[in-house]
Amino acid sequence: MHVPDGFIDAPTSAVTGVVAAGAIAVSLRGARRELDERTAPLAGLVAAFIFAVQMLNFPVAAGTSGHLLGGALAAILVGPYTGVLCVSVVLLMQGILFADGGLTALGVNITDMAIVTTVVAYALFRGLVKVLPRSRRSVTVASFVAALVSVPAAALAFTLLYGIGGTTDVSLGKVATAMIGVHVLIGIGEAAITALTVGAVIAVRPDLVYGARGLRQRLKLRVNGELVDAPDAAQAPAQAPAPVAARSPRTVWITGLVASLVLAGFVSFYASASPDGLEKVAADKGIDKKTEEHASADSPLADYGVKDIANARVSGGLAGVIGVGVTVVAGSAVFWAVRRRRADDTSPSSTSTSSTSV
Repeated sequence: MHVPDGFIDAPTSAVTGVVAAGAIAVSLRGARRELDERTAPLAGLVAAFIFAVQMLNFPVAAGTSGHLLGGALAAILVGPYTGVLCVSVVLLMQGILFADGGLTALGVNITDMAIVTTVVAYALFRGLVKVLPRSRRSVTVASFVAALVSVPAAALAFTLLYGIGGTTDVSLGKVATAMIGVHVLIGIGEAAITALTVGAVIAVRPDLVYGARGLRQRLKLRVNGELVDAPDAAQAPAQAPAPVAARSPRTVWITGLVASLVLAGFVSFYASASPDGLEKVAADKGIDKKTEEHASADSPLADYGVKDIANARVSGGLAGVIGVGVTVVAGSAVFWAVRRRRADDTSPSSTSTSSTSV
């Protein structure tokens, strides 16, 4: 789904750039409410994990592959505003360092892969959580459905952008049919990865999953034949303390980082080499005729390989490890800065100043 330079004309790319910049500005403000001392480190890790898993193309049809987009996963784990920032950080690292996704098309890619997927997935997720039983399993099921729908939604968004500013004369109906068709299949893989990851985090630290907050069902007592909510104190004895390892956010963070490094540095070598959904559709329908050379084509890490290292396994694995490292550092820096801004806004001095002024 990474749109290269030349697919979409300059005016449309510029407009999507403005939209993306506005969404990021709104997300920076919204993320202050979502991030705390527990979730700020997790957000940087989520960005790195998405980067790693995006290197794992899986086959979906003859000669076509797909990979995680990550909007649904990020929104459910760390919140929709923070989720937009997570995917945007990944896209920025991929575009600058790895020549994946055009730089002039960065606004298109953020709009399509970060904003659309996150908004659609989280809106659907919240709707499902409200109607499903209040349980951890419901969160996993809702994650699966939300991720599944988010991918063809992104494919539809690209089709609309192509209809507005496509640089080649190809029937919009053909593009829509091909894009949505193949990305429904890719969505199944996205849904499986998202549900498995959300379920794994819920199993050890449910309090870290943003989408699972407030879902603990209150204990019911029967009083005079009617069920009523038990007092909070009555619930405390029934809640078994979590294991020490499960309570440690450091354990979760280290485990996630190691998993990301292994996926990017080793497992990625076995990923499908077939073109992804957009690349396949572009080649088949001829919408790639005006593709431009990437501005970072000479990057030492272009195409997810380290320049001057002949061994493909070592080159790709090292590039993946570097990518995970850079993404987790960049993402963590952004989210810690947002977290500190929230702390500054709610500090006692600022509160007392506000009270004095009133």
